[in-house]
Amino acid sequence: MSGGLGLSLGTLPFLSDAESRSISPENFTGAKGKGGMATEGTGKNCARDLGQGWKISPSVQIAAQTTFEIAHIEGPGLIQQIWMTPTGNWRYSIIRIYWDDAEHPAVECPVGDFFACGWGRYAPVISLAICVNPGSAFNCYWPMPFRKRCRITLENIANEPMTLFYQVNYALQAVPEEAAYFHAQFRRTNPLPYKQDYVVLDGVRGQGHYVGVYMCWGVNNTGWWGEGEIKFFLDGDREFPTICGTGTEDYFCGSYNFENKVTKQYEEFNTPYAGLPQVIRPDGVYQSQTRFGMYRWHIMDPVRFKKDLRVTIQALGWRSEGRFLPLQDDISSAAFWYQTHPAQPFPSLPPRDHLEII
Repeated sequence: MSGGLGLSLGTLPFLSDAESRSISPENFTGAKGKGGMATEGTGKNCARDLGQGWKISPSVQIAAQTTFEIAHIEGPGLIQQIWMTPTGNWRYSIIRIYWDDAEHPAVECPVGDFFACGWGRYAPVISLAICVNPGSAFNCYWPMPFRKRCRITLENIANEPMTLFYQVNYALQAVPEEAAYFHAQFRRTNPLPYKQDYVVLDGVRGQGHYVGVYMCWGVNNTGWWGEGEIKFFLDGDREFPTICGTGTEDYFCGSYNFENKVTKQYEEFNTPYAGLPQVIRPDGVYQSQTRFGMYRWHIMDPVRFKKDLRVTIQALGWRSEGRFLPLQDDISSAAFWYQTHPAQPFPSLPPRDHLEII
């Protein structure tokens, strides 16, 4: 067996030569037999009567406008799970992951959006790839193989310090030649220009497969907003895509406006592969717009490409006389895919004021 790759309930009895390791503030390097040895840390005062080995360093403080290196691992290996709970504004904490000797990150995303909580407030997420548990426990199960090394950083772009609790569980093991590298990219357009498709992903070059997206959708009109089609442009497609969906809620594996037909209200849901875990409803005062958080994981139906990939989605509502209305909504996304290495450099992240949720 290939260690952490290909794990399932049915493969758990099979032995492997992989070596389990874990990085946390109690073992910054993940070295064997070096956990729980801290004598300084955020828990030192609480453990002053107990001493070394008693939760001296459960977390780290990241100063404003600084970057902290969560992990630096020599490979080959496989990231199996990432858990963290960050304080502060989740749009102002940027997670980046670098594979092997790459200058540019393969993952660059605000931490809330990476963990399917992009509106800056807790919502339970119950899926195979991402779980968000009470009270703000972010869990990622995307398998992430690497060959030479892996670096994970978190940048605090806020003007205040933050506290981060985290654990990175990984295996040191051989990586098959056919294993591709995990990528994630964040984008936001606010507002979407009239009659313009929202770009989920573009500029991807190489061979790989698209495995999912988390989207934040802030509605700026009344009425239903999800008639737009998602489009996958594969391997040289230009004006017209190879794959074209039938509607936004259809793509996210729902139907008929995500509406509960009894209550006549939007109905949140979580499944292993798709969900609408968050609906933020107007409160009658300053919380005036309806906002949605949705995920769609292509775990069983990855969208494969050999040379290039572009993904777009339309924003469509209704206007008079049964006509579609192109919407000008606040839309952001975290797209996830695997591909050959190295990837093209990403577009620059929006500046902090454009990341902010108002």
